[in-house]
Amino acid sequence: MTTSRVACSVMRAPLRWVLWDVKDTLLKVRSSVGEQYCKEAERMGLSLSPAEVDAAFLEAYQRYSSRYPNYGITQGLGGQSWWMGVVRDTFSQCRVRDPALLNTMAHNLYHNFSNAENWEVFPDSKKALESCCSLGLKLGVVSNFDSRLEAILHVCGLLSHFTFLITSEEAGVAKPSPVIFDQALQKCGVPAASVAHIGDHYVNDYLASRSVGIHGFLLDRHKKHNHPDVPREHQLTSLQEVPSWLQQHMD
Repeated sequence: MTTSRVACSVMRAPLRWVLWDVKDTLLKVRSSVGEQYCKEAERMGLSLSPAEVDAAFLEAYQRYSSRYPNYGITQGLGGQSWWMGVVRDTFSQCRVRDPALLNTMAHNLYHNFSNAENWEVFPDSKKALESCCSLGLKLGVVSNFDSRLEAILHVCGLLSHFTFLITSEEAGVAKPSPVIFDQALQKCGVPAASVAHIGDHYVNDYLASRSVGIHGFLLDRHKKHNHPDVPREHQLTSLQEVPSWLQQHMD
């Protein structure tokens, strides 16, 4: 099916489901990784620079993402092992050498990031989800996240809005692969043209969802991105814009 025919079918079909990205769409990390890691280090009697830790984390994260994509699922790792490796590497680059200390901090930080105080829900998130539900739409999550996502959404007060969650760790494949969206469509049980997806990443969310016929929206809260191929009606600067558009296309 051509892109234009997909677009036309999306516009004609009544919407029944809305799929959501989570991180940087519905919520974000409350403070920088460097600051949070430094708090844990301070608890262990270490004094580190948040800027140095941030830089070390970025390097470790990129190295692990390249070497062990999607939490190293196909290489026998998994979310907890993967993240603990990233944390150990981050602190190792900051001259922390004690293996027991590295393991303790990695274990603590992995579990700390399931706590509500480490996450900030965007002010427009709950209202947008509630409005979608009040329209009779069902909601699901498609996220490049690990198995902690359900607990995080619960402590942040968002979990009850969703009929299902699909994480890349659970799915065994990450966005932008169309396979993870195909899994979501199976759970929805309706044609792709009856499903919308909202996320902040141009490739992983917008292009990937539209590649399988889902009506993708691109959230750009700070108007930082310029993608001429994204029609204005597919762009969002706030989740407050979501319910009115969806209501127009439900019937």
